[in-house]
Amino acid sequence: MSETTAVTPQWTPTHGAPYQPVPYRPVRIAAEESLARAARLRERMGERRTVRRFSADPVPEQVVRDAIACAATAPSGAHQQPWTFVLVKDPEVRRRIREAAEHEERVSYDGRLGEEWLAALRPLGTDAVKTHMTDAPALVVVFQQRYWVGEDGARRKHYYVDESVGIAVGMLLSALHLSGLAALIHTPSPMRFLREVLDRPENEKAFAVIPVGYPADDCQVPGLVRKSLDQVLVEI
Repeated sequence: MSETTAVTPQWTPTHGAPYQPVPYRPVRIAAEESLARAARLRERMGERRTVRRFSADPVPEQVVRDAIACAATAPSGAHQQPWTFVLVKDPEVRRRIREAAEHEERVSYDGRLGEEWLAALRPLGTDAVKTHMTDAPALVVVFQQRYWVGEDGARRKHYYVDESVGIAVGMLLSALHLSGLAALIHTPSPMRFLREVLDRPENEKAFAVIPVGYPADDCQVPGLVRKSLDQVLVEI
């Protein structure tokens, strides 16, 4: 008996293509199971913390790849999927990113941020030193694609780019946490240096740098309290 290998369809631009619906019939989960899954997920996500002290221990690279694949399932404006995830493992490249990020951070902390923003950051204990850039064994640098460029050089504008990439990053953080890894979303400002260091094309703009790894043995996090459900939920 011959074996057949499933072929994953490759994405191609759909701009202007006709609407072609396909059936969608997911298995409905029993209410009891749905409640149990939701409660467990709420508990697990409640344990998620932003980590700034990472162990140098390597992480399973496929776990990170799978988390990025999960992030890439995020909804996006007109299904244009305007994101690129650059997985940076090379220590020298991570050093260069840290050096450039710390330069921008020093300028920010020395006055560019303003006192109101600095006061908001004070409870987090942050400063211009970004050891997480080189301590963590991997960085995921997320870029947003402002427009698509075809092989012939033709351009197509992307829509709802900020919203789409923001959702994808949220899903990435969730996938990493649920897979047992820690992460931090870092947004040095400005971030133009990331496109230069990583040699990305002009249609891509850096959105965030996400160190990924295990917490260091001496890791500490701010003693913060999240808003309760009744503080964030309005039911009508």
